[in-house]
Amino acid sequence: MKNKLLVRSIIFLALSSLLLIITSCKKEQKQVKPIVFEFKKEGELSLFKSTSDSLIATFDIEIADDEYETQTGLMHRKSMANNRAMLFIFPDMRMRAFYMKNTYIPLDIIYLDKDKVIVSIKENAKPLDETALPSGVPAKYVLEINGGLSQQWSIAVGDKIDFKQFNE
Repeated sequence: MKNKLLVRSIIFLALSSLLLIITSCKKEQKQVKPIVFEFKKEGELSLFKSTSDSLIATFDIEIADDEYETQTGLMHRKSMANNRAMLFIFPDMRMRAFYMKNTYIPLDIIYLDKDKVIVSIKENAKPLDETALPSGVPAKYVLEINGGLSQQWSIAVGDKIDFKQFNE
């Protein structure tokens, strides 16, 4: 009888220990907050027609001028107002290529030279497409606006920009 009681006690302890191990190893559900990419107005940009110097459009701009910002760009954004844009400022003139990885909105990608003159335009870049969209000629600046606006506003190679960057 004593042995039976001892065996039952050992089995009870073993099962209790096993249950404790199982419940303590259970993964906790962690709340992961998604990163929200919000527009941050860092300047203003004006776009002018080359043939008449008339104003085509003005934009509130977010500026990408470091490695992280230029790599991230407008990725993960679900929308952008038509009066907003992102201006990429590079330290030198060279061939550029952009793609739409993790970018959910169609964009017109406008390449500009050191004098802020449009040298090429890639219209309606397809969301989430990782195909390279090369400038075709050296560029120092890249302006991203909502897809279709280049055609709607008759933006063309030769048109110019001017921008004002706010101090931080």
